[in-house]
Amino acid sequence: MLDKDKEKRLRAVKIAKAINSIEGVPIPDETNDIYRQWIDGKITDEQLTSAMLSLCTKI
Repeated sequence: MLDKDKEKRLRAVKIAKAINSIEGVPIPDETNDIYRQWIDGKITDEQLTSAMLSLCTKI
């Protein structure tokens, strides 16, 4: 994965976290591991979405 792609993904994660914080949406601590895997290109966009939906619906 190109550094440029990793930078875009990292920026997307920061924005997502900021929006959730502003909205008061609780996000489990485990999301950091999922985000890191996605940023590093170890999981696809679809896998990220599936993992996050699965994790966040447990709340």
